[in-house]
Amino acid sequence: MNLSSVRLRATLAATLVVALALGVAALALVSSLRGSLRASADAEAAKKVIAALPYAQTAVQSGPARPGVVFDPDVLMSTTEPAGTVSWAPISEYAVATMEVATTAGENLRISGRASLAGAEEALDTLNRVLLPGVPLLLLVVAAMTWFSVGRTLAPVAAIRRKVADITARDLHQRVPVPESGDEIAALASTVNGTLDRLESAVETHKRFVADAAHELRSPIATLRARLELAEPSELTVEALTDVQRLQSLAGDLLLLARLDAGEPLRAAELDLGQAAAEESLRARSRPGVELTLDVAPDVVVHGVRGHIDRLVTNLVDNAVRHATATVKVLVRAEDDQAVLEVRDDGPGVPPAYREAVFDRFTRLDEARARDVGGSGLGLSIARDIAVVHGGSLAAVDGGFVARFPLTRVI
Repeated sequence: MNLSSVRLRATLAATLVVALALGVAALALVSSLRGSLRASADAEAAKKVIAALPYAQTAVQSGPARPGVVFDPDVLMSTTEPAGTVSWAPISEYAVATMEVATTAGENLRISGRASLAGAEEALDTLNRVLLPGVPLLLLVVAAMTWFSVGRTLAPVAAIRRKVADITARDLHQRVPVPESGDEIAALASTVNGTLDRLESAVETHKRFVADAAHELRSPIATLRARLELAEPSELTVEALTDVQRLQSLAGDLLLLARLDAGEPLRAAELDLGQAAAEESLRARSRPGVELTLDVAPDVVVHGVRGHIDRLVTNLVDNAVRHATATVKVLVRAEDDQAVLEVRDDGPGVPPAYREAVFDRFTRLDEARARDVGGSGLGLSIARDIAVVHGGSLAAVDGGFVARFPLTRVI
């Protein structure tokens, strides 16, 4: 359970407040009842003293004063004597009232009456037996009702959160549900939808710009390349032709990214991942001193676009060749319900802290810039986008990259 959730904190806060209120109320009730019962017992003891007064005076007048003459089981009369000659039960069990009066014989007469507190204690015990189980039970009811009511209140927020978490750059057309309550949560949902509207518009504008720019650049770049290839060979034309080729590759990459971002429908079919990986690995760029080896399981079939899969393999192998020390290895295998493509090299590898950053567009690590000849920083980004649109994934691991695709079947 998430201890920082609003639902849990609201439940704990409400239960604590009610517990404090019930505790104060219970203490006040017990104290008030105890005082009231004690006052009633004191009043009863005083009534006994007053009721015994005429009989006590008559008894003294009719004969010598006799300490300890009892008119009632709870009334004691004595003449004035040293303190302590009259013994009473402890104060916790009885309420005691005492009166001293002067008799006609000139003596001081002390009359004391007592009233039992047993009834008061029994009433308090009964109240405690009701409060001790009743208060915790009431707190449980409060906690359960608060948990339920807060959960219902926050249910639309949870629905909004789940929907926003599902929305990616390829499905910005989706919107969060707006509850019919008309409260602050409904206002929040409307605000989120308004933000998504503006974001979708901005992203679509950006995609159209990139696609239009890449498309418009292809023709003049192709024309320029053709003229340079037909021109008189020289050191200047060779360098210019190299730069034009990089521009042409960059424009093609941007156009492919724009198409992937636009979420164009895939014309997919079943294809052998191992065959595609082997053919494209052999076509990929080579570098002196780097050996390429294949470990490809046959008949690993996936559902995809052959051109996209070829481009993914080419980008991963080209990247491995550029950074390898001596060997590059391409592996294809079936693993449970997935088709796995691994491209590994013996180069320095990608540090763990940068294994997500390498898939950002136009990103090249500082330590790779000096050796990364011809790279535009889009290859790995394109490879991951291709994996994602095919329902798979691409991740950097120790020694290379691993792509996973849903496995259609193994022949």
